[in-house]
Amino acid sequence: MTAAEQARRSESRYSREELSARAYAAERPRSGRQGVSSGPRHIASRANGVTPYKNKIKQKRHGRVVKAVVVTLLLALVGVGVAAAAYLIDINNRLTANLPDEIRHQLVAVDPQEPFYMLLLGVDKSEERAGTWGSSDANFRADTIILARIDPPGQHVTLVSIPRDTLVDMDEHGEDKINAAYSFGGAAYMVEVVSDFAGVDISQYAEIDFEQFTSIVDTIGGIEVTLPIDVVDEVYAGINLSAGTHQLDGATALALVRTRHAYDEFGGGDFYRAANQRAVIAAIVRKILQQDPVTMAGTVSQLAGSVTTSMGVTDIVSLAMQFQNLDPETGFYSGQTPTESEYINNVWYEIPDEVAWRKMMERVDAGEEPYSDASQDFTADATISIGEGGNKTGDGTSNEAPEQAPSTDGETTSEAAFSGTVLVLNATGTSGLAGSKSEQLDSAGFSSYADNASSSEHTMSMVYFNGDARSEALGVAQTLGISEDCVAENTEGYSTDYDVVVVLGADQA
Repeated sequence: MTAAEQARRSESRYSREELSARAYAAERPRSGRQGVSSGPRHIASRANGVTPYKNKIKQKRHGRVVKAVVVTLLLALVGVGVAAAAYLIDINNRLTANLPDEIRHQLVAVDPQEPFYMLLLGVDKSEERAGTWGSSDANFRADTIILARIDPPGQHVTLVSIPRDTLVDMDEHGEDKINAAYSFGGAAYMVEVVSDFAGVDISQYAEIDFEQFTSIVDTIGGIEVTLPIDVVDEVYAGINLSAGTHQLDGATALALVRTRHAYDEFGGGDFYRAANQRAVIAAIVRKILQQDPVTMAGTVSQLAGSVTTSMGVTDIVSLAMQFQNLDPETGFYSGQTPTESEYINNVWYEIPDEVAWRKMMERVDAGEEPYSDASQDFTADATISIGEGGNKTGDGTSNEAPEQAPSTDGETTSEAAFSGTVLVLNATGTSGLAGSKSEQLDSAGFSSYADNASSSEHTMSMVYFNGDARSEALGVAQTLGISEDCVAENTEGYSTDYDVVVVLGADQA
């Protein structure tokens, strides 16, 4: 008898059930000494033998399905991240596409959230001019030169125009109009010359091609300005606007920042044009600041083809978020280099008043208005307004912080502030509530931290302030939509390590 026949006879002595039981018993884990079971041996039934085996197969299949789902989700998240990164890289590439490498050596870095200076240039690189003279920077001059001081802690933006005809000494290039620096050495040399002239370090740069200016205004849906006088210059600028408030599209806004002959009767049309340029830039900034971060990033993407700048999209959105509390009525300061016009060798120049210029820049550098007296701004009565309601900046009075108004109960009402540290405590049963509210506060300008309260049965939310941080507490309440009646001094024993403590109740959930 062959070995195969003997094996078949041996198998035939057992039923299927017994074979299954023997197989199951062989797979059972054993403990104790080798070869000795840890308990009484028995022959398992079909239920004890086959079912566990089937369940084990199902578990293996289930594990493979879970792993597949997890891997798929991870791949999807990675895909979203890659797409977002590619989107941001594309915007940044378009923003900096025409930025010369040399300019990086001229820009001076500053600490985050500190005031810094930015040079804004308006250069007319129209197809007509480029077709006549060529596209090299040597064939262009900066028509608009604005030195901007950006002050996130002070919630102010200061715009100072430097007349393009200002006479300056440019070393090896000799004395010439300041806008000639662009033709001598492009944007990098322009930054160097303006930095020396103003006596400040410049940290950022932005250049606007006036031919693309219309798309900037149209992209944000137009801007609103108030004209104190009729602005009529149909021959040179194609503009005819009556005094009053107007909603401007891109073409009309461009005509407004280009016209100077509309102010011939006042004299010095270039100065009035420069003042209007500052006002229009402020109106654009104000409109963009009204957008949420996602919309703002999309707006920057649309504007990337019209602006060349050293700032990336994340830098722009982050900076804008720091200015969420900017008051459009008082947040913009505006001024112009003090000069006197002189006719030299058949050419008109603006000769800077060195003493007055140094005093102005000392004020600007200290975060104050450029003009110490309203009478110093001779364009104030005819140029357009920056803020709503016809208020102007730089008038010596309108930009002062408003006094606290007395309330009906005899106490003073504090102005809301949107800065400081905030502890957000979740006193509800809603998971993640403190985290989401903390993110909302961070976007408004606060530095917040999320945690759970000791109790989760609060009905009404409360905002407690420590020390003199009532203004910050009011800002927190406004941001979260909590009534001012729910703002109180911290006498409840909550942490004093923060300016404000928020206890979230069911009304926030």
